[in-house]
Amino acid sequence: MAKEINLVPDIKNEFIQTLKFRNFVFFLCIVVAASSLIVMLIFLSIAGGQQGFINAKQNTIDALQKKITDYSDLSDFLTIRDQLKNINIITENKKMMSRTFNILSAIIPTGDDYINISELSVSLADESPTFNFEAQANAGTDPKIDYKVLDAFKKSMQYLRYDYGEYVDKNDQPIPAYCIVESNIDGSTFRDPERGYFAYWLIEGEGCNPSAEESEEEEEEEVEEDTLFKVERLTSDSELLKEATTIQEQPAPAQTIAEKTGYQTEEYNGQNVVRIWRTPQYVDWYKSNPSDDEPYMDLNGAIHNIPHFNSSCITYSGTEKENGAITWSTTNESCLLVPNNEDGSAGISIEDSSNGRNAAEELVLRFSAVITFAPEVFNFNNHHMLALPPAGRRNVTDSYAQIQSIFAERATDCAQNDTECITTPTSDTSSNSSDNNSNNNDNSNNDTTNPTTEEESREEQEELW
Repeated sequence: MAKEINLVPDIKNEFIQTLKFRNFVFFLCIVVAASSLIVMLIFLSIAGGQQGFINAKQNTIDALQKKITDYSDLSDFLTIRDQLKNINIITENKKMMSRTFNILSAIIPTGDDYINISELSVSLADESPTFNFEAQANAGTDPKIDYKVLDAFKKSMQYLRYDYGEYVDKNDQPIPAYCIVESNIDGSTFRDPERGYFAYWLIEGEGCNPSAEESEEEEEEEVEEDTLFKVERLTSDSELLKEATTIQEQPAPAQTIAEKTGYQTEEYNGQNVVRIWRTPQYVDWYKSNPSDDEPYMDLNGAIHNIPHFNSSCITYSGTEKENGAITWSTTNESCLLVPNNEDGSAGISIEDSSNGRNAAEELVLRFSAVITFAPEVFNFNNHHMLALPPAGRRNVTDSYAQIQSIFAERATDCAQNDTECITTPTSDTSSNSSDNNSNNNDNSNNDTTNPTTEEESREEQEELW
């Protein structure tokens, strides 16, 4: 057997291994250098592309900026844009000065004992709107000058309420405010002596019937599909081709709003309108076991399938007695027309009072007062606002034409030689509150009443509608 003899010295083997390792390191260095170069080239190309893209965009921006700055109506455009941005803020801060008339009708008593305003200043700038006025209280019975009219006027402020909300159709869809007419031409609020307040819905106006407009497109699609099906079925028979053509050419019969919606309409100022009751019609609406699509009102005050007024202040409820009779009640505790001030004082303050004579030379009590109202009363966004007088005093001057009876020429102070005016005794409100109460009871036939207890106030509020 042959034997191999290694004649290469060990040092030679180590040298060969070292050369192989050196060549391997050189190879790795070359690969790393090439990779680095490739990565660098990629980064340079990306950076160059980004810079070119940025330059192109900058050129575009410069061109647009030059075009904008050269626009002659730029200032007007910016003004309109700023106004559009602030339109919601403007709307939220907008006040309705016209509601002054309705409020005056609610707060000023009329009848045998009445109050006339000689000077009125309305301030809506602050968070709390105020009426600052000079007036005269006329007591036509003995004593000729008495604080009972002024006292009753001051105490009635705590029983005044207001109400606002929105009218909805039978599907509870809000009806735009411009589609609702709540007062006559002379400004008087629509009110039935037996059934309460109501309004007219201009149902045929553009955008005034939200439920019908939502379903109108669906109905048109159904009609088109039905007509197309009939045409295809008829054209399959050559003998009925003429009949199919007739169906296509015949227009669909026009339907009135009443036929489409099922509402009962009436005519007002030459327009077809729907009467919507603001005051719930308990007897007509309540049903103990109604069906799903039947109009009704439940004992919780919820109204279903009936166009009505959704109040933001008043809640309704019914209680069934043992004999089956239903007792209905209304509650309006949160919407006070003249709330107390933050310090707990009354919302009305009488600044001064003195004897005087009016333009007819009658003895009257001159006074000045400041009344602070709830800020929500004059807000534009609170639609269909209505000031509610105490239940014992019905609103008989709720129109612009009749509002003039509230105002009168300013009364004059007592002349030095007017003995009757100077010496006529007057009643002190603070020391004769019991006398005032008795006077109020003696004058129960007057339009102005002065409820004195929480229970009486609640009962009167329940009878409000």
